[in-house]
Amino acid sequence: MAGSIVIILLVLVFLGIPVAAVLGVLSLVLDLLYQEGRLSVALGEFVWDKSKEFILVAIPMFILLGEIMLRAGIAQRMYNAVIQWVSWLPGGLMHANIGSCAIFAASSGSSVATAATVGTVAYPEIKKRNYNEPLFLGTLAAGGTLGILIPPSINLIIYGLITDTSVPELYLAGIFPGLMLAGMFMIAVIIACIARKNWGGTAIETSWSERIRTLPDLLPPVLLFVVIVGSIYAGIATPTEAASVGVVFALGLAALNRTLSINMLREAFEGTMRTTAMIMLIILAAIFLNFILGFMGVTQALIKFISDLGLTPLQTMGLLVVFYLILGMFMETLSMMLTTVPIVFPIVVALGYDPVWFGITLTVLMEAALITPPIGVNLYVVQGIRQDGGNFNDVALGALPFVLMMIVLVVLLIAYPDIALYLPTEVYRGGYN
Repeated sequence: MAGSIVIILLVLVFLGIPVAAVLGVLSLVLDLLYQEGRLSVALGEFVWDKSKEFILVAIPMFILLGEIMLRAGIAQRMYNAVIQWVSWLPGGLMHANIGSCAIFAASSGSSVATAATVGTVAYPEIKKRNYNEPLFLGTLAAGGTLGILIPPSINLIIYGLITDTSVPELYLAGIFPGLMLAGMFMIAVIIACIARKNWGGTAIETSWSERIRTLPDLLPPVLLFVVIVGSIYAGIATPTEAASVGVVFALGLAALNRTLSINMLREAFEGTMRTTAMIMLIILAAIFLNFILGFMGVTQALIKFISDLGLTPLQTMGLLVVFYLILGMFMETLSMMLTTVPIVFPIVVALGYDPVWFGITLTVLMEAALITPPIGVNLYVVQGIRQDGGNFNDVALGALPFVLMMIVLVVLLIAYPDIALYLPTEVYRGGYN
């Protein structure tokens, strides 16, 4: 049954039907076939009850925060500052792409916003400094994925909501893996540019005085991270309240930059409403589908099926990793998480894996999905900022080395769970004994 449902989902997505409509229609059809339409009667009350979850308010807040950062010119100054500090490495500005994405991710919570913002700023440098275009574009697409791993992350909030897992613990757990992944991306660039020296473009000349001069431009995103994440762990604010505080702080930064205007706010609000409406419709439709599947007993049947296979916990986890890598090629990440986690999560917990650890491992797999064709969203975002069009295969090929780095990180997380669990264990669980 579960396999048939997944196949139906994939077929409907391939037909080009919007994901929210796919989830909603499938829910109603399954209810009609297996519950005689009884559950659909409560659809209105169900949607209202789930949509007023307080933690969901964080989603439009973080989206608005990213929009303000983009339109206030803070991202451009940040990128120019990062250039001064990392451009001496083999690969030059490609390290600035990754570093800027990591910094911006620590304040936006969105992969798409991160890739679009840094990509728009960085793209003109490709031809100006003779970089290998596919690899340069790959750093933008891959760097953008850090937005859903490094806190604050919208995806981790949603994962925490649908699995009843602590969001502050998830945020702490994402710090080390996020920084590790950014470092692994930079290592991949260094290896590629040492092997092919002409890929690294022309060197950028700088000085220590110039580096020190640009330090103030790195402060706004760092301060945003401290304000948002610091307020959560200081016990001052919940993740939702911290997102709201972040928006107010970003507005203050825009005012200091003298870029705060009615037109800028209107564009930021319009972008926020469009993105929020899309995400919320998908979330509510997916939650209702999960509700239907629970009544049908699909989760219990899938758990029994996997148990009957006689696989060890490690073999089962390996099977799930392969499943998500393949599924990520064909489904948008948010939809993939919302439609599969309620089915897979009970299996993972039953095998003895930590819910926080699984949330981080799953997020890394979703990052891989963002840069694997044919549905990799970040690939299309980066392709969209190319002023001369160009072949989409350039972006997909350039992202391939970074997909491999993500797979390596997943293997490391499975072998050494403390990479993700050390911080939440020390802070919330009384440390290791």
